[in-house]
Amino acid sequence: MEEYRNTIVFVCVTAYMLVCVGVGLWAMRRTKSTRDFFMAGHSLGIIVTGIAVFSSTLSGFGFVGGPGLVYKMGISSVWMVICASIGFCLSFHLLAKRMRLFAEIRESISLPDLVAARYSSETSRFLTAIAIILGVMAYLGTQIKAMAIVLQEILSRGSFLQDISLGWCVAISSAVLVFYCVTGGIIASVYTDLVQGLVMVVAATLVFFAAYHTLPGGFSEISTTIYKDDPEAMSPWGTLGILGCLSWYFLFALGGAGQPHVITKMMMNRKVRDARFILPVSVIGFGISALLWISIGLAMRALVLQGIHPDLVAADEAAPEFLQGYTHPLLSGVVFAGLFAAIMSTADGFLSVGAAAIVHDIPQAIRGRSLHRELLWARVATLLLAAAAAVFSLYSPDKMIALLGTFGWGIFAAAIVPVVAIGFNWKRATALAANVAIISSLIINFGVMFFQKAGYYLPYHIHGGAVALLSSCVIFFCVSLLSRPAKLEPLVDAVMDV
Repeated sequence: MEEYRNTIVFVCVTAYMLVCVGVGLWAMRRTKSTRDFFMAGHSLGIIVTGIAVFSSTLSGFGFVGGPGLVYKMGISSVWMVICASIGFCLSFHLLAKRMRLFAEIRESISLPDLVAARYSSETSRFLTAIAIILGVMAYLGTQIKAMAIVLQEILSRGSFLQDISLGWCVAISSAVLVFYCVTGGIIASVYTDLVQGLVMVVAATLVFFAAYHTLPGGFSEISTTIYKDDPEAMSPWGTLGILGCLSWYFLFALGGAGQPHVITKMMMNRKVRDARFILPVSVIGFGISALLWISIGLAMRALVLQGIHPDLVAADEAAPEFLQGYTHPLLSGVVFAGLFAAIMSTADGFLSVGAAAIVHDIPQAIRGRSLHRELLWARVATLLLAAAAAVFSLYSPDKMIALLGTFGWGIFAAAIVPVVAIGFNWKRATALAANVAIISSLIINFGVMFFQKAGYYLPYHIHGGAVALLSSCVIFFCVSLLSRPAKLEPLVDAVMDV
């Protein structure tokens, strides 16, 4: 069967893409309004919502960048899985019930809608939308780049497309993503997420056992091999050191409550009380799927150190190389489909929140009303946003996908956590504080990035996103205490008391 490996992988990935196209065509008939396009009519059940939430988190960052991160930095990356799970619990505790109630009383179709209602401020709506667009561009570009890398690995091993360029792979993978997002909106997104989440869980479980049997001694031999080469790589702090790791853990644990593509799905469930059941589905699914992140990274590093596999040209090659060389052909096909599932399940969420910010929130903030034929413009914006992100992915700096992904995560976290996760639970929070926190978070995040490009780095491997998040939270609290809060609308006040 080994001689048919490439064919099996190609068929599995093609079949998966056709399923996505089919879901898009099915969802198109159910998408009648912008409320359907962006919020699925607030009609999703527990299982669909729960799987959509966790699959939106595990992305090209987790399934391509994650193994690369473990391969390069060691066991410290594993702790981010635990921190992200804590972030799930924190997000649901702080936001799930209240956001769903806000969405119901104001008939909201986006996160900036809720921000505008909470703070009675169109400026806050506008700045939240800008932060979302900037984060989407940074993060969506990494997803498209991850899709292209995986597709190039698949096609280049065949007999007829060995020389296919990364640009063509970007175009092909983006076309499938755009098709089902444009035709079916968030309805297509969440139902493809359902398929994607199930594929991810199965793929991750099978890969974990495949990685275990890669070396005769299993994970014991893998960990021993890595430890002998670099003891720091097998310590909880890995190669980043204590302060560096703590900054990453802080960013992932608290920053989860600021990811708009995830928390907006808390607005889509059919019943408010469903949130308590959605959380365990999300956490369990995320925990199982993260096994792929951990196992491939460790196994590939051990294989390289033992001389069984040549050194990787780039850390992001860890997942594709492992699947092609150390798994059964059928498993390889399923898992490659799982890689696409992981990437697309996040990318489609970004397209949705980004398009909503462009066609709904910014016009509302500037003009006081939505665009005429908003559904049509939502589809146009989805197409243009994907095209812009595709171009960004081709010309972005040649860095690890995981590092580019954490930059986008940091933008969302620093801008949205204080405004939403804190502000929706603290009546004393003010619109001025929200606006200043968002602006300062963007300045710090992009400032750190520009300084790093110039060769200046934060000490002890501290992540710039963590600094921006901590700073924006402190600024938010200080400005809130120094400014006078506006009187809340009666319905908003009632929801804040829930």
